[in-house]
Amino acid sequence: GRRGPGDPGLPDVLVSNSREVVRTDAEGRYALPVGDEAVIFVVKPTGFSLPLGPDGLPHFSYLHQPAGTPPDLGLRYPGIAPTGPLPASVDFGLVRRPESGDFDVVLFTDTQPESHAELTFVRDTAVARVLGTRGAFGKVAFGKVAFGMTTGDVLFDDLSLYPRQNRIMAQVGVPWFHLGGNHDLNFEAPDARYARETFKRTFGAPYYALEHGGALFVMLDNVHYLGAATATAGRGGRYEGRIGERQLAFVENLLKEVPTDRLVVVAMHIPLVTDLGPDDPAAGTADRVELLRLLAGRPSFSVSGHTHTTEHHYLGPDGRPGATGEDAHHHHVLTAVSGSWWSGPPDRRGIATADSRDGTPHGFHVLSVTGGRHYTTRYVPASDDADRQMRIVLESQFHGADIARLPDTRLYELLGATIPAESAGSTQVVVNLFDGGPRSRVAFRIGDRAPVAMTRVRRPDPFVAALYARNAATKKSWVKAEPCSHLFVARLPRDLAAGTHRLTVEATDEYGRPHRDALVLELVDGAARAG
Repeated sequence: GRRGPGDPGLPDVLVSNSREVVRTDAEGRYALPVGDEAVIFVVKPTGFSLPLGPDGLPHFSYLHQPAGTPPDLGLRYPGIAPTGPLPASVDFGLVRRPESGDFDVVLFTDTQPESHAELTFVRDTAVARVLGTRGAFGKVAFGKVAFGMTTGDVLFDDLSLYPRQNRIMAQVGVPWFHLGGNHDLNFEAPDARYARETFKRTFGAPYYALEHGGALFVMLDNVHYLGAATATAGRGGRYEGRIGERQLAFVENLLKEVPTDRLVVVAMHIPLVTDLGPDDPAAGTADRVELLRLLAGRPSFSVSGHTHTTEHHYLGPDGRPGATGEDAHHHHVLTAVSGSWWSGPPDRRGIATADSRDGTPHGFHVLSVTGGRHYTTRYVPASDDADRQMRIVLESQFHGADIARLPDTRLYELLGATIPAESAGSTQVVVNLFDGGPRSRVAFRIGDRAPVAMTRVRRPDPFVAALYARNAATKKSWVKAEPCSHLFVARLPRDLAAGTHRLTVEATDEYGRPHRDALVLELVDGAARAG
């Protein structure tokens, strides 16, 4: 991490003071304005790697905070020690390493443990899944993974867990980048200025950028803290989704230095827009239109977390979802590693099943980039060894949500595949395509019959609604089933005879890839059932 007498300076490398962006000259020198406090960072170029510390964290930034974190703030978790005067030169080490334009990135969000027990859940589910796969995430080879990232809510308010978290993540063996979420804040700070002190001490720059394989990754902090004075009882302080003028200036200055044909992947914590709370200032990004304006005319894609739902949105220049043209910006709200904040009945290992509130099993995603420009993502369940991409249930009771609360009704009886033959025509097939969205298509077929197209609806997943209702003692108080943006329904045919049938679901996801699952449907004759 220190420049030796024989280390050459590198030309044409981008360096930033978190606003301006400059290129190094032929000898690796650069000049940037620096105020009383600043964060300076290098934008890792394609074909180079960053040095890693013993905690496995990449080193790419320098904190200039001569007096450190003001002690009179009384922060619960340590901030930044005094850095002293600015040195004559702030140098960053880079190591030459060939990079292919075909690579994968592991995408975590909202790991969010609030105790050592829940951090163990992170270790033994998502991290173990990454480590143990070694052959593939479904069809995604582990050997292509270039790096990973966690897009916020790394922890759940208890920032003393960072060291153990980092030791665990270091075992993945690839560089891992972090963004802060609303639960990674120093809540005692009076405003946004000193709300990331513990995060910065641990990870460095709160927002930054890097290149890999010809693609540009822009890592933004869009959690704008409104201050300790707005704190709500027991849950820290309030915040809003906002990128802010300084970060937008950084993005604009950065993109001036990047060819317009390069893929730009933007990561953040709070979604640009969400199906769950489109008018909630804490659930969407107020200045997303300004970001979309900067990205216009470029191949781009963005990811976020925060809502503990899985969503795909296609945004027009006005920032509204529902755009259909080729120039629509694709924004992907990622599945939370913690799912329902580590709620739900324990599995056979004692780990919370943690199904998300839209019914998606807790998990993560893998971003695959090809040719440095084209991308796809794939959902990976963290605990389900079957690697299923959908759940199929049958909903034959009209007031199923109420019936779910009755103690003598098991879930498989409520939503299972055995129903009276006379109820066939009134029974809904309900499919949760876990990573589905507005461009997904789903159909079911009975045996060799023609497929029946299914309609995407917005309502709670009946499975997770019943699961929460039946296991209230195992979930956190605020957890409840929320409308799902990737639920598909259609009725069974009325002319199905009593007997056993094969029900197959065939789907195509947001990228046009096929998925298939099935169950055995049993229609029981009323007289036989009564007997």
